[in-house]
Amino acid sequence: MTSSGDDGDRRPLPPRLDPRAGRAGRGTPRPQRPATDRPGTDRPAGRPGSRRAVVAARAVAAVVSLVLVATSGWGWYLARVAEASINRTDAIPGSGNEDTVATGEAMNLLLVGNDSRVNLSEDQLVELNAGEDSGTNTDTMILVHIPADGSKASFVSFPRDSYVSIPGHGQDKLNAAYAYGERDAPEGATDAERQSAGAQLLVQTISQLTGLRIDHYAEVDLLGFFELSNIVGGVQVNLCQAVDDSFYSGAVFPAGEQTISGADALKFVRQRHGLPRGDFDRIIRQQVYIAGVLRNMLSQNVLLDLGKQRDLADAAADALTVDRGLNLFDLAAQMQSITAGDIDFQTIPYVGDAEDDQGRYILQLQDEDTLHAFFAQLSADPVAPAPDTATPPATVAPGDVVVDVYNGSGTSGLAAQAADQLRSAGFAVGGTANADRSTYTLTEIRYADGDAALADTLAAAIPGASTAQSDDAVPGTVQLVIGSDFAGVGQPVAAPPSTQAAGGEDARTAADTSCIN
Repeated sequence: MTSSGDDGDRRPLPPRLDPRAGRAGRGTPRPQRPATDRPGTDRPAGRPGSRRAVVAARAVAAVVSLVLVATSGWGWYLARVAEASINRTDAIPGSGNEDTVATGEAMNLLLVGNDSRVNLSEDQLVELNAGEDSGTNTDTMILVHIPADGSKASFVSFPRDSYVSIPGHGQDKLNAAYAYGERDAPEGATDAERQSAGAQLLVQTISQLTGLRIDHYAEVDLLGFFELSNIVGGVQVNLCQAVDDSFYSGAVFPAGEQTISGADALKFVRQRHGLPRGDFDRIIRQQVYIAGVLRNMLSQNVLLDLGKQRDLADAAADALTVDRGLNLFDLAAQMQSITAGDIDFQTIPYVGDAEDDQGRYILQLQDEDTLHAFFAQLSADPVAPAPDTATPPATVAPGDVVVDVYNGSGTSGLAAQAADQLRSAGFAVGGTANADRSTYTLTEIRYADGDAALADTLAAAIPGASTAQSDDAVPGTVQLVIGSDFAGVGQPVAAPPSTQAAGGEDARTAADTSCIN
């Protein structure tokens, strides 16, 4: 657990009000990971090494638990308790975190995980199937964006193998950033100073990647997640198929809806072996579990149970390390009106799998412009549809339209098939040929000046196809350039691919309880 190392920065309650009076203090320095030549390199996938990706559920649940109990008079007292015992660290760098879009008072909070097992007992290590301690692992990270009006919250996951530019270290996997920062700390730095350096480099990397200023940072440990999942009384999840990963994560669950907690919850969010998409399915599991925890915390069973609220405040404060500027009351005020349906989960836009120059598996992300546009829209106001006041396009009889068909779909013989379908629909076909390049993604209708009515008539028979005036089109004839989205005359073309990349179909809200892998 990262510690500020400075007890003077804490705000203790008077002994008569402090429920922790007499309890052993926190902040014992954790053993440091041996230095390696390449932070972020893959470790063997055996049982002791498969201790990853608990960050999402741990971090979000711990932060939100403080938020929810801080919105009442009793919550004020509990938040004071948490403020008095929570760890603080210098996670927000003074430079390299300036880029931001015009988001007003929007808040960007970076959540990371601390998989140190230094505070776990031998019995807990066995129960959690957690193996041995190996220092700080930040293999999964989440950006939480809360717009200025507090109307929603967006959680964006960053896969550990995302290939990114790390300031001062070139291209590497995202999970190497924290380790590089620790390693680059000045000689003689304390454990707390090295951990702060790791957090700052990770913040700089995420800020550069997203184009957003990171306002706050929260780090949560393994033990905190274990205790928190027990307090909320378990979380309902829904598996499409039964799973058995007893060797690696220890996850063994039947298909269907079920309630999990404690050690089972940890196994659920850690599993990646035996899942169709490995780490991507594990990210979905983390998001589903976070959603379940949030639904429980928003339920009356928790909000009206002062004992559970007290336990949540204690567990969250014990588990959390946050930046020095994070005010829990401000965070609570900004989030207090959010419901489960207002919380959405996504994964950063990516292109696909690849290998770096060392032959290691990496995940190639979308280009910088696409990523910055994706994160900028998190705070964008929804665009209302414009009123439909346009005059319907003028058309003619299909028999008056002569169509030249060009095949750019990449599918042999499709031009001839389309020509036959056009004749059956009453159009005249002038000829067929291959397009000027082998593959068009989108189907196009091109026409000469003055022939818009001819093009619109054909477009009505291929809904969704684009139309454009072209100097290459012969007057009196329209050109149909078939793309890979073409489904036939009379059929709408397929929707264009999303610029939010592969993985966009995984977007969901905290209210979604559909089954997952």
